[in-house]
Amino acid sequence: MHQETIALHGGYDGNEQGTMAVPIYQTTAYAFDSTEHAADLFALKDLGNIYTRLMNPTTDVLEKRFALMEEGAAAIATASGASAIFYAFANVAEAGDNILVAKQAYGGTTTLTGHTLKRFGIEARYFDIHDLDAMEQLIDARSKMIFFEVIPNPSVELTDIEKIAGIAAKHRILLCADNTVATPILCKPLTLGADVVVHSTSKYTTGQGLALGGVMVESQMILEKLADNPRYSHFTEPDESYHGLVYTEVGLPPFSLRARLALLRDFGATPSPFNSWLLIQGLETLALRMKQHSESALEVAKFLERHPKVKKVNYPGLTSSPDHVLCQKYFTEGMASGLLGFELESKEEAQRVADALKLFKLVVNIGDSKSIATHPASTTHQQLSEQELIGAGVTGGLIRLSIGLEHPADLMADLTQAIEG
Repeated sequence: MHQETIALHGGYDGNEQGTMAVPIYQTTAYAFDSTEHAADLFALKDLGNIYTRLMNPTTDVLEKRFALMEEGAAAIATASGASAIFYAFANVAEAGDNILVAKQAYGGTTTLTGHTLKRFGIEARYFDIHDLDAMEQLIDARSKMIFFEVIPNPSVELTDIEKIAGIAAKHRILLCADNTVATPILCKPLTLGADVVVHSTSKYTTGQGLALGGVMVESQMILEKLADNPRYSHFTEPDESYHGLVYTEVGLPPFSLRARLALLRDFGATPSPFNSWLLIQGLETLALRMKQHSESALEVAKFLERHPKVKKVNYPGLTSSPDHVLCQKYFTEGMASGLLGFELESKEEAQRVADALKLFKLVVNIGDSKSIATHPASTTHQQLSEQELIGAGVTGGLIRLSIGLEHPADLMADLTQAIEG
């Protein structure tokens, strides 16, 4: 089926009442038929609902639908995008291990990997997405994952997905792609060689800034990388915390199974059923919205590129962009989503322009139906050092725009008055 159809029907055939809309199962717990039934559920002899920290019927539809849209084997929904990223790392790495992380990434990801995970004894080794040969030199026997953003926030630069996937395959190391900005409507990294995809579903998935959420999706082929791989012995050896279960031998998608039974169980960053329901509603219109976001963003990017006071525009949909060829290669019809960045002469000028915007709202979010402006150096990336800012592609003069669903002429008029005011 096509994406538009999956987004409306995937993972749900109706219930005993025949409801067209997915019901909200707003419950924490479920009644068992007997103690034997409960024991079978906990032992995985029978698959079913145990507790909403682990699974929920509404969330189950969201997970199945996302897995189908990304062409993955299974998905795990989480309470936020940050928890999805944390789970992806925590599912493979332990003290003494390292992960390879793209410098061009969301500031919160850089903080998580460079500071919080460091306290867990996990080292982050940073690489430039434009120099993958140097990245390969960072890999050693304790490397557990390579992480990059398909469309980095806020630098909006692209990397060669197939090349980075080839390096990961060569070393039998898991590759994780953050597909928040492109969404599966524009790009499906699992079909290009990634092993895990993560999203902040708080962004384009919900589409209206209504609900926090995240999701991890694993590849159909991930078992081939995990089986008999000394990097991931905790997937191939008995887990004493779960009756000696060997995740690669159960016949269920192993990455998601371990995330559910170990990480959701122990950390509990689980979405509420109501938020899962809101995200399901967002998926139904995602294809339409991504097309409009992309068309409007391209029009705004062309306008900014012509403006004499704008030093630089970062948007891979522009034919002048150094990433335009990659955009055409990897993204549906060359659409590049709604995120773009433009640089002004100085930090002070960028702050003046951002403060003068009227239709654009100053918000630290993206993917909303309403257009958003952010000055990353003052907000989302404020905690980064000067060197980290340079690596992330964040200058003082950079303004990040998330183009919404307003008419682009109105957005350009607002930018004009702010820049020229």
